[in-house]
Amino acid sequence: MRALHVVAGATVGVSTLGTVAAVVHSAHYGPTFTDISLFIVMYLVTSFGVEGGLHRLFTHKSYSTGPVLTTLIGIAGGMAAQGPILFWVSVHRRHHAFADRDGDPHSPRPIGSGPLSRLKGLWHGHMGWLFTVDPNAWRWHRLVPDLLRDRTVVRLDRLYPLWILLGLALPAGVGLVLEGGVRGAAGGLLWGGFARMFALHHVTWSVNSFGHLFGNRPHRTRDDSHNIAPLATITVGGAWHNNHHAQPALAHNRQSFWQIDPTGMVIGLLDRVGLVHGVRYPRRHTAKGAAS
Repeated sequence: MRALHVVAGATVGVSTLGTVAAVVHSAHYGPTFTDISLFIVMYLVTSFGVEGGLHRLFTHKSYSTGPVLTTLIGIAGGMAAQGPILFWVSVHRRHHAFADRDGDPHSPRPIGSGPLSRLKGLWHGHMGWLFTVDPNAWRWHRLVPDLLRDRTVVRLDRLYPLWILLGLALPAGVGLVLEGGVRGAAGGLLWGGFARMFALHHVTWSVNSFGHLFGNRPHRTRDDSHNIAPLATITVGGAWHNNHHAQPALAHNRQSFWQIDPTGMVIGLLDRVGLVHGVRYPRRHTAKGAAS
């Protein structure tokens, strides 16, 4: 457990310091098109790895795919540096089982009493839980028996540190090739690596924290999940959190024509070209998204 907390602290601390360094670097040398492009591209890849991979594929089994694409999606999720697959999935499955009740790893319910109780709860739901969670107390392996039988997933899980390094080395290498010299490599590392990691961390955690406090609740679920429309795009569809809690097994969080769910769109596209199968659509949709 202590090792888990050390890793969490290191991940959060290094990405934060790296983001500060990215701002200082750009203030001194000026931001480049390559820096910005690497930030955006790496953010999109890793955000799909989290929402489309760790969340909808591995946790909820909302679609299936072969070992090659499973590996690529798993690597994309690993590069996000939000924890190994088995840990991420076990935490999220427990969240659904005990949402906003005792046993939920990251409910933002008020902690204690007094004027700071709500703020303490918000901090815990956002990122404080990373430093207090004890997976040994709830035997996390019992929550992922299906994944423990999947050799591809277990292998990806064991190589998690490698995927974090790849998520840093890849933008640094591209920056070196496109911009040349230490300046290009540093810009790629800082913006496509650390700053991207920092941004995606807090965007993902905002669904855990703000998504259970503010927003719209079209579905009267047993928990306090909310939809937060302004965050829909940057969470690649994850901010339709109340929709998700109402129907967690679906591959799409979109329930109205105006709701943007980039992850669901990508999964639908992969389905159309035959790269994924068994996609769980809303009943009113066919496999091609047309009304049934």
